[in-house]
Amino acid sequence: MSSQFTLLNTRRFAPFFATQFLGAFNDNLFKNALIVLLTFQAVNWTTLAPEVLTNIAAGIFILPFFLFSATAGQLADKYDKAKLARLVKLLEIVIMGVALFGFSTHSLAVLLSALFLLGLHSSLFGPVKYAILPQHLRENELVGGNALVEAGTFVAILIGTLAGGLLAGVAGHPGWVAIAGLVIAVLGYLCSRGIPAAPAPVPELVVSLNPFSETWRNIGFASQNRTVFLSILGISWFWLYGALFLAQFPAYAKNVLGGSETSVTLLLAIFTIGIGLGSLLCERLSAGHVEIGLVPFGSIGLTLFGIDLAFASPALLPIGAPLSLANLLALHHTWRVLFDLFALGLFGGFFIVPLYALIQLRSAPEQRARIIAANNILNALFMVCGALAAAGLLGDGLSIPALFGVAALCNAVVAVYIYSLVPEFMLRFIAWLLVHSVYRLQQRGLQNIPEEGAAVLVCNHVSFVDPIVIAAASRRPIRFVMDYRIYRMPVISLIFRHMRAIPIAPARDDAAMMEAAFEEVASALAAGELVAIFPEGRITDSGELYPFRPGVQRIVGRTPAPVIPMALQGLWGSFFSRKDGPAMSKPLRRGLFSKIALVVGTAVAPAAATPEHLQEIVAGLRGDWK
Repeated sequence: MSSQFTLLNTRRFAPFFATQFLGAFNDNLFKNALIVLLTFQAVNWTTLAPEVLTNIAAGIFILPFFLFSATAGQLADKYDKAKLARLVKLLEIVIMGVALFGFSTHSLAVLLSALFLLGLHSSLFGPVKYAILPQHLRENELVGGNALVEAGTFVAILIGTLAGGLLAGVAGHPGWVAIAGLVIAVLGYLCSRGIPAAPAPVPELVVSLNPFSETWRNIGFASQNRTVFLSILGISWFWLYGALFLAQFPAYAKNVLGGSETSVTLLLAIFTIGIGLGSLLCERLSAGHVEIGLVPFGSIGLTLFGIDLAFASPALLPIGAPLSLANLLALHHTWRVLFDLFALGLFGGFFIVPLYALIQLRSAPEQRARIIAANNILNALFMVCGALAAAGLLGDGLSIPALFGVAALCNAVVAVYIYSLVPEFMLRFIAWLLVHSVYRLQQRGLQNIPEEGAAVLVCNHVSFVDPIVIAAASRRPIRFVMDYRIYRMPVISLIFRHMRAIPIAPARDDAAMMEAAFEEVASALAAGELVAIFPEGRITDSGELYPFRPGVQRIVGRTPAPVIPMALQGLWGSFFSRKDGPAMSKPLRRGLFSKIALVVGTAVAPAAATPEHLQEIVAGLRGDWK
């Protein structure tokens, strides 16, 4: 069983997971029940049209995210997050009491006030929800924890939405909705009491209640790290994209597919299952670490299946609409639509889980909750803008399938823009694709690469893609020192430039370039970066080790740093290895999908990092792999 599920048996995760699951469930139970009541029983509550009421309700629920998220982020940085979670759950119990009073007195104003307070509850819990994970989970558990939270959230949304509609439709009195919500809120509070302490990172923080200045300040914190800020924009875009699709499900099911009310539930369930499965698969596909290479993979799927959904949608309503669920499933195009929705959810999970984990991992701990608050504010803003844009396009006569296609094309444009600003995403995707699709990489000893601080990695040189394979295995960025001729090769030179590789030339070819390379290496090590060098000085054309050159000694002699020996196996004889040596006169011996390996040895002190000693260690590591 995947390690992420073992978290559900731990006290540091299980009570929190149950708390956030029940909170999401309760939000959607009450919100959907109220919308159903206002849609089908509006005349019993007000003279306003149902369409106006449902939009007012949606706006009231999302308004607190703009007003209180900034304050919520400050509170989560100033106080223990476990205590805050319990206080928020107590607030939820009070809110359900307000809702019960509203149903009992038949007061729409009180019910809308309860809905506003539920939005406040969610905005207060949001920074706690994501900022607490890095305090209770290790780095290699962060992806699995986020995957469970995202999957659980969407399942809770689905079940809560269904339960809310069911209670609103069959309960003898709508007050049963509030009673159910009250029971769930009490259960949520009881679960929250089991959450371990999560001490405040900035207990001396002075809380400002000005939402405008604090919102701007929180966005400023997020923008200090470009990768974090663009990850937030990516998450916000996903919520815009996903919310746009979800909002069209009722009209799409009725006016495009020709289905009944139950078909809306089917669309929502398929989409939710896709997101849940995609989120859970992230942990396996990323080997338990934060793998941002999955983000471009997710964006590709979101684009392709969004476009296919537009083409898969029928141009005309089927005869006999509205159709029962059985009759709708008998139509061949329905299955293509359902597959596209499932795939959209699946790739959405690939897209969003690594981004959330990346924000948690790379945000400054003392500002993490406020950065999460900035993320929540931008999420809400993007969803509102997306809803307005969709309403405008549909109002101008655009069909729902065409809207899906336009959104998918916009997704491609946004993805290309973000990846052009932060090439790290695409570089990790290329590396991930190489070692998970083209080859099957086996890894051993990766824990010997330090999680922080400078180090020099030395490895045998087998193929042109050695740097990409090593980069895919490492959880930290690496500056590779490589022969200037390889650095300048067409196509792959773009990859190496974005990897900030350091080109080097022999003194006989370009002495100035060689000296500049050593200067750049010294600067990188002084800044605490990882530097990798291939001390053979060339790619092997025989499969055997060439003598190591003394460059490593010069590097660590100037900037002392531990030296980490590594060995690559399995790439010799591949498409990417040299073909001009005598041993390559035979046909290529290793094809695609074959196993390759990276073995990492223990650190060698700078004083002991002689060429002969390092070559002996690397030779031994090569022999260890079977």
